[in-house]
This record gives sequence, C-alpha cells and structure tokens, in this order.
Amino acid sequence: MPILTRRNLLKASAVAGAYGVGLGLAGRFTAAQAAPEPMVLKTQKTEAKIMDVGPTKNMLTWGEHGMPPVIRMKKGEPFAARLINGIDDPTTIHWHGLRIPNKMDGVPFLTQPYVYLNDAFDYAFTPPDAGTFWYHPHCNTMTQMGHGMTGVIVVENPKDPVFDAEIVLNLRDWRLGGDGQFIQQFKPRDAARAGTFGTVRSANWQQQPQYDAPAGGLLRLRLAITDVTRIYSFKLDGAAGTVIAIDGNPVPERFTLDTLDLGPGERLELAIRMPDDEGAIVSLSDIHSTNPAVLATFRAVGNSLKRDVRDLGPLDANPVAKADLSSAEHIPLQLSASADKGPSDSICGSLGYTFWAINKVAWQGDTPDPTAPLAELKLGKSYVIDMENLTPHLHPIHLHGMSFTTVSSNTKQVMPLVSDTYLIEPNEKVQLSFVADNPGDWLLHCHIIEHQKTGMTSYLRVV
Repeated sequence: MPILTRRNLLKASAVAGAYGVGLGLAGRFTAAQAAPEPMVLKTQKTEAKIMDVGPTKNMLTWGEHGMPPVIRMKKGEPFAARLINGIDDPTTIHWHGLRIPNKMDGVPFLTQPYVYLNDAFDYAFTPPDAGTFWYHPHCNTMTQMGHGMTGVIVVENPKDPVFDAEIVLNLRDWRLGGDGQFIQQFKPRDAARAGTFGTVRSANWQQQPQYDAPAGGLLRLRLAITDVTRIYSFKLDGAAGTVIAIDGNPVPERFTLDTLDLGPGERLELAIRMPDDEGAIVSLSDIHSTNPAVLATFRAVGNSLKRDVRDLGPLDANPVAKADLSSAEHIPLQLSASADKGPSDSICGSLGYTFWAINKVAWQGDTPDPTAPLAELKLGKSYVIDMENLTPHLHPIHLHGMSFTTVSSNTKQVMPLVSDTYLIEPNEKVQLSFVADNPGDWLLHCHIIEHQKTGMTSYLRVV
C-alpha cells in the first residue's frame, strides 16, 4: 500500500532495512556492511482492473501480482536485488536517478548483458543519495514500460523531518481500447512529434484514487512520472503544497506549488498541510493539456493535528560534487530531427524508424558496437553541457550515473537545482554543470521513449 502514517512508517523502514542500501560509487561492500539478502524481482505477466469493463490482460510487472512494488532503501546502506526474467523478451533494470556503479546501471551492451527468459542478474549497490527515484527496463522499453514495468524507489534518510503521513504515487498512462485491452503502443506520426499519448490515465494503477491523511497534518507526497510520453503540469486544490524536492534532491529554496511542469522520468516531493476539517478533500490535477484531469484526491480524517509547514525542518543536501565553473570544459549538445528516416535494428526493441538525433547523430540501437560517445570525460573534472533544443517539442533529457546542476537558460530564470533530468523547451538553450565523478559509459537520452528509441540517445564516457 503506497500510504504510510507516522506509526507504520517506522515498521516499513525496519522492513526496508532488511534489503539495505549503502556503499560508495566504487560498488564494494565493507566488512561492516555485508551484502544483504537480495530482494527478488521477477518479471511476469499479470492482469489488473484499470477500466470498469474488466481486467486488462498481458500487463507486465515485477513481483507476485499488480503494480510493481515501491522499493524502500536507506541512504548509505547496502541494497541487493536479483532480477529473474519470467517473460519471453530479454530485459534489464535501470535504477533511474541513482548514482551507482556503472555495471549496475542496467543498459544492455553499455553496462550489462541482456537477461533472457529464466535467466537472472544480481544488482548490488549503495545509493549515496536520499529522495524519490524509480526503476524500469532499458530493453524493449515501449512494450515493457508501456505494459506496466515502472516502479517507484524511496531512499530514506533517518535525519529527514517527521511527517504525519506519506503517500507515493506512480503516475502513468495506458494505451487501452474500449474493451480495456492494449492497443498499438505508438503511432509513427506521433513519434515524430510530441509522442503517442495514452488513452487512460492512472495513479498507482487506479483512476483517480483517494487516500486518507490526518486532518491538519503534514503529508509528504512523492510523485514519480513513469509514463513513456506525457508531460505534466501539476496543480493542487483544497490545500497549499510546498515543493521540497525535485528529482530526488532538495530544492534550493522551498516554494508554494502553483503550476509546475515536469516530464517523464522526473519526480516531485510536496509537503501538504491537510485541511483541519474532517472529510475535506485535496485534489492533485494535471492541467498541461487541453484535457485537464484529476489524478488523485486526499481526504482529511480525524481531529486536526494543527501542524504548521513552517515548522518543517530542512532536507539534507545529497553529497553531489559541485562543478568548478571557472575551469569547466563545455560540451555542445544539440537536439534535432534526423535526416535519416531508415529503420534501426535492435534485439532490445526497435520502433523501425529514425526521427531524432543528438549532435546530428541518430542512435543506432542497442548494439555491441555503438556510435562513438558524445564526449570522453576525465574522471574528477568539471564540465558544462551547453544544450540547445532545435525542435518545436519539449524533451525531458536524462543523464545516467551522475547529477548535474542547472546553471542558466535563455528562456527563463532557473534555480540551481541538482537533478538528473531536465525538461528543455523548444528553442531553449540551457547550461548544466556537473563533475565527472563516476567512471564508465553513461547513457544520455530523451525520456519520451519514442524519441529515445528513434534516435535521441547518446552517451558520455568517463575515464
């Protein structure tokens, strides 16, 4: 269940401790931090009632049934998971936003082999950062993610301020027909534009679910956009929401949510002061498109706790190295359409088209001989990505393995947010600074999956 109260939060944390979390980027456990018993994540088919017409078949998940589990880890403690593949397609797990060793990153050919039917792969790492993250395949992503294989990760910090309740929402669309069954996952015409949108929207695999939270209490709401296409503009009604973290990192200065645009791959944490009156409703909506929708509602229950959000202590900053802008080397990065319209082949799923490119090079698919890296970086050196969007569409650009800080934009004032995903606007030029502190080949791509799979992908090599 994705809601925690203050009472059962302690119990859930104790259970999560059995899974563990904690080592450095080197990827080795110390004698005092023995590798824990791995959490088993088995891919399998399932069915669930997304629409009122009956259960949707051929859904994909990890675990026994239903939505993939919310995985709880602890900052600085070892975590281990064993992926067992129970479906016909090869698969992997990418731990989105976690700064972990390269061999644990879950990208076929770049970091690990495919995991075929009935095979297994062991992941073991220690997340250095607390916050909200998520996990998903990096193989046959349009099908596997589109059919359900997206789950949320919560990395806890025992030093975090105390909330009265916590709710985790996995936000995503489904491409379903009127009978509740899957239809074609993408349309080429839409893939060459903003992407193919789902027909049914959900939070935690439900349409407009409602959760209870203590009246007058402080609710920690963790949102993860695990959709393959949709960009959200969040709005809260019935209570004030304070933005405390974006993409797993505390915001430099907290602010009240008015509307906030975030794209696939991004996460948001809100501190919501629930209404004092029992039964009062708070609603979370997406108003980005011409078809706004309520995503979930929260009902105040019990006598008012009369909490004050101004009493909420700060979140610890994650230990992300700060780039030296005076000595940083600049990496030019242009997002554009591709002149190459031919198909690209890949055992990990090709859409059969090439529409997009980074620096005029379209990704050739998952192959043992990929294109050259976007840049070869020296370990420990500071860099700035000068990213320019030459297309008329938004692109959430995600960097694996490292975190960057937003420096400047030519279209708006930006906060110096530490992040792993940046939603770049049409004609925007943005500077993202980071320290190349994690060796290996690190993917960089648009997280609108149709864009990723049709060319808007590259990688950085840190040596």
